[in-house]
Amino acid sequence: MTFSSLVADIGSGVFRTELTLFFSAFTTLLAVINPFEVLPVFLMLQRDKSAQERRRVAFMACLYALLLILFFLFFGAVILKIFGISLAMVRIAGGIVLTRIGFELFLPSSNGESDLAPAGANANIAFMPLAMPLMIGPGPIATVLGMMATIEHSSHEALAFGAILAAIVLAVAATYACLAFATRLTKFLGPLGIDAATRIVGFFVSAMGVSLVFSGVMDALQAHGFGGLH
Repeated sequence: MTFSSLVADIGSGVFRTELTLFFSAFTTLLAVINPFEVLPVFLMLQRDKSAQERRRVAFMACLYALLLILFFLFFGAVILKIFGISLAMVRIAGGIVLTRIGFELFLPSSNGESDLAPAGANANIAFMPLAMPLMIGPGPIATVLGMMATIEHSSHEALAFGAILAAIVLAVAATYACLAFATRLTKFLGPLGIDAATRIVGFFVSAMGVSLVFSGVMDALQAHGFGGLH
């Protein structure tokens, strides 16, 4: 095997790894942000607004959500060090949160109304409640913090970080598209379609949560000298 072919094989292997990481991060983030869960509240709060105003609010909400995600991505490690929390514990806690969210998505809401209405006419609903806590709640925060462990464990940290950053931007862009065309999407899917999509998403969110808990437990055991179990 020549040197050039060896480099090509290594490069293709790295590309496949980072591409897999990109799709995994994208689908996970899109699932935990769950635009289908945000849609009903978004439409209710914007029911008297024009299409242009809805798109503006959708854009601002997604911009706030992106900034919040980037904040936890860049400064999450510092926050963990301040509170003395290991990434393994973050994975376990985040997995428990994701599993709980996933199970809740299976259950129908107790009423059709929302408790997230803005406090006043001039309230910034793009930030509160749309960006936080609807889009960026405990699930997405725990997911982003857990991604730091993936980056640190990668043999190519720069490429892994780039893949996750691209996945974050794409997931937020997809969320914006869902909100910007919320009326059309709701008419196309119908109440039953949105309900089915939400429950399917709930199943995968639960599976992701269990996977995070398992990964965190194994990392914690390995850190405490039980390497043979990993």
